[in-house]
Amino acid sequence: MLKKPIGGGSGSATGITAALLHADALRPGRMTRWLENERLLAALLLAPAILLLGLFIAYPFVMGVWLSLSSTSVGNIGEFVGLKNFIKAWNDSIFRTAFWNTSFYTFWATIFKLSLGMWLALLLNRSFRGKRIVRASMLLPFIVPTVLSTFAWRWMFDPTFSVLNWMLYQGGFITTKLPFLSDGTYGMWCAIVINTWRGMPFFAITLLAGLQTISPDLQEAASLDGANGWYRFWHVTWPLLKPVTVVVVVFSIIQTFSDFQLIYVLTGGGPANATHLLATYAYQIGIATGLLGEGAAISLFMLPVLFIVVWVQLRYLRRLEGA
Repeated sequence: MLKKPIGGGSGSATGITAALLHADALRPGRMTRWLENERLLAALLLAPAILLLGLFIAYPFVMGVWLSLSSTSVGNIGEFVGLKNFIKAWNDSIFRTAFWNTSFYTFWATIFKLSLGMWLALLLNRSFRGKRIVRASMLLPFIVPTVLSTFAWRWMFDPTFSVLNWMLYQGGFITTKLPFLSDGTYGMWCAIVINTWRGMPFFAITLLAGLQTISPDLQEAASLDGANGWYRFWHVTWPLLKPVTVVVVVFSIIQTFSDFQLIYVLTGGGPANATHLLATYAYQIGIATGLLGEGAAISLFMLPVLFIVVWVQLRYLRRLEGA
């Protein structure tokens, strides 16, 4: 019995060649393989952000550390002096006043912003006519540039043309003008009032977003059990709102502790250096007098304080999440 010959020849070779060419055509190109590489794609997408962070955050921070450890001044490169600038700043009575003012200013401004922001968020969480307009208008203090709004407040607190003094005098509350900006104590409390006015919308909007995530069923269940409004807030709303509150307080402390524009425009650190914050005093020493090394050392005193505060609050936040 004759076996059937196996098909082959030139026709089969041509078919195999065509199949190989078709497979090469379907093979992804080099550019496609690069884009399909998740690590390479992630690096390409992160590169612009890393470049911007390096130019505008990492580089100025490293230069600030170097300047604080040197005797650099305007027109003088200076040399390495170690911790001399830090020791000199710590022994400076104006620096100690600025450090105390910064802590006092941050503490009370944060307390007021949290209290008033929480109260406003609870009000805006209710249903009433015109709620959207009220929510939008509430952001105006936060939207207006700091310098512009501070100039307006400075006019209201002006020793000679103060509209607040005029209103209090016409109302019979005072007999002599109050030294709003010409007295250190009054000036500091005026700055706290302005910072509270500016920062309260940020607290209110953030806390309002947190309130929106709390189920109304919890409030209704507590109300059916006979709990009043105060009890429902402390035992239902507040525990669920703590994580959001901790985050917004951390951001507020960082911004308030390093505040510069408000004090610089309102009082310039006066009268007699009584309202200086660390940021304004560092500017006065580093820029106004040209002692760049000493000014950088004063500004870097903010770093360990903020690091400790943020570390404590983040540990507390992790404990809340783990509970």
